[in-house]
Amino acid sequence: MQIPGQDEKRRDSSNFVAAEDAGARADEAVELVDRAVGVEWYRTHGSEIDHAAYSLCMLRRARAGERGAPQAGDAAVRGVLAGASPEAVLWLASRAISYMDESGFPEAVRPWFPEARPAEIG
Repeated sequence: MQIPGQDEKRRDSSNFVAAEDAGARADEAVELVDRAVGVEWYRTHGSEIDHAAYSLCMLRRARAGERGAPQAGDAAVRGVLAGASPEAVLWLASRAISYMDESGFPEAVRPWFPEARPAEIG
């Protein structure tokens, strides 16, 4: 018997893969974030801090894909960060700001804040 709308309720198999991937990433992410405390990033690329940040990005993508909304990915990252030590979260935030600054984020968003005065360097 064909039930109207039944095909619409079928779960996309890619959602299952995303859910499995997100679950595995969430399980390892807290440990990776906590392990990265104190690891410098200027001389050594691919260190524990980069691995932790990479893992959080991949968790965000997987959870957003599973749920079909970027906000779900953001919530997954916040969940991991809530389980990490405060020192680890601060260290990771510092790494993220460093990367954003060096990747041109301030210049990209400067038009949104015309009244802001850029810091004078030198």
